[in-house]
Amino acid sequence: MLLGLGMEGTVYGKLGFKPPTHPAEPRHSDAPDEPVGDRHRSAIADPRGEQDRCDILGERPDQWVGLIQQREAQILEPADKHDIADDAGEVYVVGPYRKRLLVVFAHRLSGFDGLRSMAQPVIGLTLDHEPPGGYSKFPWYAIRENYCNAVGRAGGLPILLPHDPDRASAYLDRIAGLVVTGGGFDVDPALWGAATRHPSVTTKDRRTAFELAAAKGALARDMPVLGICGGQQLLNVVLGGTLIQDIPDEVPGCVAHRQPNPRDEPGHKVRVIAGTLLHRITGAAGLAVNSAHHQAVKEPGPGLVIDAIAEDGVVEGIEDPRRRFCLGVQWHPEFEINEADRRIFRAFVKAAGG
Repeated sequence: MLLGLGMEGTVYGKLGFKPPTHPAEPRHSDAPDEPVGDRHRSAIADPRGEQDRCDILGERPDQWVGLIQQREAQILEPADKHDIADDAGEVYVVGPYRKRLLVVFAHRLSGFDGLRSMAQPVIGLTLDHEPPGGYSKFPWYAIRENYCNAVGRAGGLPILLPHDPDRASAYLDRIAGLVVTGGGFDVDPALWGAATRHPSVTTKDRRTAFELAAAKGALARDMPVLGICGGQQLLNVVLGGTLIQDIPDEVPGCVAHRQPNPRDEPGHKVRVIAGTLLHRITGAAGLAVNSAHHQAVKEPGPGLVIDAIAEDGVVEGIEDPRRRFCLGVQWHPEFEINEADRRIFRAFVKAAGG
């Protein structure tokens, strides 16, 4: 097939003529014909020079090609069977300048079904924000490396999302899944209508405003969402739930949810509820997890299902069975301290790529 890479308005419509048939190719007088199936095709002078050999997402920066500007590929009828390249891993396309471009794929194809099936799902991760000091004398964003590594190992392509609530929709247009990360701050109790605020609560209002906008927009699109630690708490609030403001104050005899040992080690155990998405993903009735929080889900939002509970009864996981993939966990699976953590990321990235 002939693949036309889309651009604004399509180049042929603007110029007022139809896509060309098989274009003329310069020929050496001494060049032999090349067999193509049971036919012969005239050899071209320099098949690697006369035609651009390029990455499928990187022709030229001004050709509306790439993550930000490229439209979905258009499948056109071929002018003739020569419009499929001789090698199974190559295909000719008509670029915005009406040149035949030889596109080389990273692997050989048994069948061509468009660009989307070959691309890694693009996963957006929310960032933390810090005031001047430490890393920089100016305000700075931060994220632990293992968030990105966990997404990458699961088959996704991680990108980072700055805190601009007005651009949340534009970010969502460019990603296939959203990870709402954790951080050393709390969700403002006013957001679920609490009349009081515990003295231990600290907030990052602009980050929360952005994450609220991004999470609401992703859920409205039925985009896969994974909430981690504070990200789970935010998901619950977005979906109409409430939070425990401080576990030690509200849960007598609680386990250490701010574990004293390093976060790449387990801190306590959770029970996984049978029949839930989390149970299907992990295949486990119980997990040893790390823990670094003092807020937690109190009342889950309408329609949400609790899928994991700590030994002291604190909610450790929620999910929304009405959606394609909406999962929140109170621990930090990006540390990948067990196989269940890796399975969570693989299931999420797979849903984003589906």
